Amino acid sequence: MHDFTDFIAECDRAPRLNELASFFSATAAGRSGMPWRRPDVDRRLLRGDPLVTKFINLHEKRQGPFDQHYLSSIPYRFEEEVRLGTAILRYAEDRIEPLKLYSLGTAEATMARTISELAAGGVRSLSCSPNVENERSFMAYGTPPYATFFCGPFHHLTPSVMLGREDLRAFADAFDIIMEDTTFQMYSPNRKDQIAFVMQHLKADGILLLVEKFQHEDVDEYRRREQQKDLGFKGRYFSTEQIQAKEDEVLTRMNDNEVTLAELAEVLSKVFVESYVTWNSGNFYTIAASNSARNVRSLVSKMGRPALPREYVYETLPRKLPMTANSY
Repeated sequence: MHDFTDFIAECDRAPRLNELASFFSATAAGRSGMPWRRPDVDRRLLRGDPLVTKFINLHEKRQGPFDQHYLSSIPYRFEEEVRLGTAILRYAEDRIEPLKLYSLGTAEATMARTISELAAGGVRSLSCSPNVENERSFMAYGTPPYATFFCGPFHHLTPSVMLGREDLRAFADAFDIIMEDTTFQMYSPNRKDQIAFVMQHLKADGILLLVEKFQHEDVDEYRRREQQKDLGFKGRYFSTEQIQAKEDEVLTRMNDNEVTLAELAEVLSKVFVESYVTWNSGNFYTIAASNSARNVRSLVSKMGRPALPREYVYETLPRKLPMTANSY
């Protein structure tokens, strides 16, 4: 069994995350970084069925301060959470046993909670965040019967911790889907060990979803996409001064831990038999990977078309990533 002692210590020492702790705390509490209006969904971009409508309505009711900041910061991320969330619900319908979902580092876990509430027992979710403010937002509407929150960083959620806590023990036999949402880049560019650590909790035929902001081989192209995001989307929700302040105080430090899509694909190729790019918005991407080609293809097939304007998409989606023989 892999010994992750050094990896956990490395995460605990992550200098940039420690430097940004006050930013995350203030944003999660709603003291700063709030958009001047709530994020909204362009329903024209989504399939118009009753499940989509239910998902949007409940998601909007459950959002805490950090999610409002987050969904106003990444172009059409709200639409993607609806698209992916409803796909997970449809994927869960095909199963005999309840699906277990781990939403890793997703603030107040609005998406995971919405999925669990709508599934009414068909999806049991666990979410984590190190910020107590996010836990308070998660609990603001009462304790959900099928959604659980761990207040702590992802690298503290070890198998022994899960076995030792009554509220987490139900998840100790691993998850069907794990979703990491722009969390790894807060710690380091060490995707190999980060993914290896998380895979302790993934079933052999489970699916890993990674939401990542990637560096680009062409620095000018990376900056052009950032300008598109800031001027074409974030300007709807934040002032020019707010956008610039976040760029100066936060994003320049976060970006040091980003990797390229090619670098992540190389790591995934040594772990999984099949991986796909399923979403792209400027420098942001979602990857779905699994050692069950059947399962990952089933989930991808239920997503439908990407829900964002074509000018933000720089990929032909879905796109299968190149794979090599497993070596881990």
